[in-house]
Amino acid sequence: MAIYLDNAATSFPKPDSVYRAVDATFRNLGVSPGRGSYQLSLDAGRLVLETRETVARFFGIADPLRVVFCANATEAINIGLFGTLRPGDRVITSTMEHNAVSRPLHALASHGIEVVRVTADAKGRIEPGAIREAARRGTGPTRMVVMSHCSNVTGTVQPVEEIGTWCRREGILFMVDAAQSAGILPVDVQEMGIDLLAVPGHKGLLGPPGTAILYVAPQLAPQPLIFGGTGGNSMSRHMPDELPERLESGTINTPGLAGLHAGITFVTQTGPDRILRHKTALLERLCYGLRSLPGCCLYGTGSAAQAGGVLSFNITGRDPAEIGFFLDEQYAICVRTGLHCAPDAHRSIGTLPSGTIRVSPGLFNTESDIDALLAALENIVRKREGLGL
Repeated sequence: MAIYLDNAATSFPKPDSVYRAVDATFRNLGVSPGRGSYQLSLDAGRLVLETRETVARFFGIADPLRVVFCANATEAINIGLFGTLRPGDRVITSTMEHNAVSRPLHALASHGIEVVRVTADAKGRIEPGAIREAARRGTGPTRMVVMSHCSNVTGTVQPVEEIGTWCRREGILFMVDAAQSAGILPVDVQEMGIDLLAVPGHKGLLGPPGTAILYVAPQLAPQPLIFGGTGGNSMSRHMPDELPERLESGTINTPGLAGLHAGITFVTQTGPDRILRHKTALLERLCYGLRSLPGCCLYGTGSAAQAGGVLSFNITGRDPAEIGFFLDEQYAICVRTGLHCAPDAHRSIGTLPSGTIRVSPGLFNTESDIDALLAALENIVRKREGLGL
């Protein structure tokens, strides 16, 4: 069995309760919710509503109907950005963003949206003062700040609560990509001043792929990204004004949402703080071992306690892709190498063009997994394995 250390991409394995929920729903309740008046459809609709309520409680959302289900966080981010911003608007973001944020903003820039990118420091951190200064420098008012809570490259946790509080005071919308933090770090839309929150179901929430969440604050009414059937008011050619139907055209992923409900329930019962402590302990063990490895360079804050479950490193003189290949081929250890879909982040920390080796342990990884990784790296580095040296 392979040792899987790429949970920042997708958490694996899932809790048994997630597998059971998906299977049972597929077998017994695999109909379209909200599309019929018969009991099976009503039961499916009730399951979807219960999942909305569970999501709302988890993220401090007052109204569960402001929870919109999407296929992935990328779709959620696109709905939030394209549905809210208009030509002439000004947006502040950072150089630590995933392409799920950077590419939509690049596209919007060609449609009259001014995009200002605040540069992170060498540890991947965005200073709140830099966000405020960027807002003051503009020729017009800033409409939105959009940023990740936790970097998928360095694990650096951004001060979103401080930035969100300032945005709320200034009347600026605040959108947060919580792809790497949800389920690991506390996320509360009220306490953090978040107006739009994008969360994948398949990472820290331990749900299945094909599930994601977009929270929309009460004062917002984004334009739909997709138009189509919603199960109600079928005579109208217009999309409904009410959420979540306005942003949820087509058949929803009921089995996936059942799995998401089970995943969030598991995280809640286990305790996000306990999950974070477990991941931090594994990363601390990894950091300690890597510091004794010849030529090893760690990125980010240098502290596992501030790494948000992700650690990136390189070996001087070795291509990270080469190291990743040997780990997989010779030792059945799965890590992520390259740019991790965040080239600007690598530009900020100085790791372009080759990127880094990224390790992101999960709840079900053990100390022995980390020890196996360190032993494999020791062999690869000291013996120059595969290079004939």
